Amino acid sequence: MKRMIKWFGLGAILLASCTEKVVSPQYMETYPSIYPDYTEVTIPSTIAPLNFDVTGDDYERVDVVVQGVRGESLHVNGKTVSFDESDWHKLLHDNIGDSLMFTVSVKRNGKWVQYQSFPMYVSTYPIDYGLVYRLIAPGYEVYSKMGIYQRDLSSFNEEALIENTLVPGMCVNCHAFNQAQPNRLSIHVRGSHGGTLLQEDGQLEVLDTKTDSTLSACVYPYWHPSGKYIAYSVNNTRQGFHAVKEERIEVMDNASDIVIYHPATHELITTPMLQRKDAFETFPAFSPDGRTLYFCSAEAKQMPQEYKDVKYSLCSIDFNPENGTFGENIDTLVSARQLGKSVSFPRPSYDGRYLMFTLSDYGNFSIWHKEADLWMYDLKKQTFYPIDEVNSDDTESFHNWSSNSHWFVFSSRRDNGLYTYLYIAGVDADGKVTKPFMLPQKRPFEYYDGLVYSFNVPDFVRQPVDINHMEVREKLVKPERVKLNVRKSR
Repeated sequence: MKRMIKWFGLGAILLASCTEKVVSPQYMETYPSIYPDYTEVTIPSTIAPLNFDVTGDDYERVDVVVQGVRGESLHVNGKTVSFDESDWHKLLHDNIGDSLMFTVSVKRNGKWVQYQSFPMYVSTYPIDYGLVYRLIAPGYEVYSKMGIYQRDLSSFNEEALIENTLVPGMCVNCHAFNQAQPNRLSIHVRGSHGGTLLQEDGQLEVLDTKTDSTLSACVYPYWHPSGKYIAYSVNNTRQGFHAVKEERIEVMDNASDIVIYHPATHELITTPMLQRKDAFETFPAFSPDGRTLYFCSAEAKQMPQEYKDVKYSLCSIDFNPENGTFGENIDTLVSARQLGKSVSFPRPSYDGRYLMFTLSDYGNFSIWHKEADLWMYDLKKQTFYPIDEVNSDDTESFHNWSSNSHWFVFSSRRDNGLYTYLYIAGVDADGKVTKPFMLPQKRPFEYYDGLVYSFNVPDFVRQPVDINHMEVREKLVKPERVKLNVRKSR
């Protein structure tokens, strides 16, 4: 079941001249119970209004006053808390680097109760234009309705980039941009019309990335900062279901390798260093200078019998972008053997300071692991630690950085244990992480309570993504695919 919170209808938001004044309130020394919990969060100055609902016992009216250090205050009085977008953005802009104070009063049984005011901090760090994510129902046997969507973070506008209704029987996944730049995009499509969509500066190709020398089609893409290469993994996977309800599904590697795609020559570059029979290699990610390839590696085990013994380390290998060759040594940054845990989804910040990863008990499919948490690796100090500011008692999993490395988005099941929703947190110049806030919605409780899809693989984009749906459909339904050659590197 989804969470149980009372909802009392929309009602009209009254103008200040028509509002019912808060008279002789009883003062409470606690914050109000609101959904989502936006108390004491740090937000970018361009974020959409953080509308919220007061939860708990029934009430007749709610009154909210938002006061900044500068500018005019906001006042909402009605049944829900919904701020005017232009007024909200002006108040945030006027108070960059300062805080806002929210005073919430609720009328119950004809009497007003006023709660302790809570702060919200307006960061000096800007955030990117928007997010791109997949929305998918948490089913496993068949493809239900799914799609990849982009969301303007300054408003509530969401539009589809590609949906599986575009071509029958299609599954879309594994989308990736180059450091939040929308002009380079890779999307993997499965099904009878499968292939890898690659769009560079408006030019669209559909690739057949499966070759006789590789295990599978390419998945889990990560662009080289130059745009000249894309790292992929090729995985022979199988899916299994747990017998206990706390552990729902597992996706396991029977074998996995890492390859590098060179779009200019339509070549897959392979190396024996990343195609070992005694290891599973997956989740590649280039460093911001393009000279290091991070990835996850586990000692190969007999599957599925030993799936709980498969634990991935965080590793790295040198990469030369001038000629597409690799170093001769693999370094282990976080040892699965020493930690007794498993690393997945390494994501370096674009300023080269940190690398964020997910840590779980075993395997690499941490999306359904309740124990999965986010960890940070300090690349300068070569130390790593849990990000306590954002972790919860439920799953924290996939994550990505904003282009300026001062924000990150991650998926979490903390809300109801079933669906992954998106949260955003800030990182200051000293590495301090702020309390995360849930992706804003116009009517948050109504939206999330009625949502039957999980957010998946979020990534930032600096500007809107432009993709021609008719061209995508035409290229997918045609049988022609660009075939790839394989070049072996040392």
